[in-house]
Amino acid sequence: MADFLDEKRREMQERLKELRPLVDEFHRLEAAVSALDGVGDKATATAPSRRRSGGSTGGAAAGNGRRGRPRGSGTRGKQALELVTTNPGITIPEIAEKMGIQQNYLYRVLPGLQKEGLIRKEGRGWHAMDAA
Repeated sequence: MADFLDEKRREMQERLKELRPLVDEFHRLEAAVSALDGVGDKATATAPSRRRSGGSTGGAAAGNGRRGRPRGSGTRGKQALELVTTNPGITIPEIAEKMGIQQNYLYRVLPGLQKEGLIRKEGRGWHAMDAA
């Protein structure tokens, strides 16, 4: 019986090794799709940017090494901000569940919103800045 279990364990480990690159590609594509949400949207393209400050245009031109829009400025960032505003103390797993997305994306978005002074973290929960 032990030989059978060892063989099955080995087969599963080999299959996991085969699938790992596909899972990694899936997560990269999922992140890319999330990053593109709202990009090219006529309403988004014509709306003025509210989050830029100090005359910087952000991105590589500003010297921070990033290209594109600021983190947390897309549709998902707005959704997360709305959930934090309406649910003070909400945690990242709760936000992810309500939005139907993976938690790892929010671990990049929420600190960006915090850096912009829109939200703050207290313990594991997040709160809107205007809600003391």
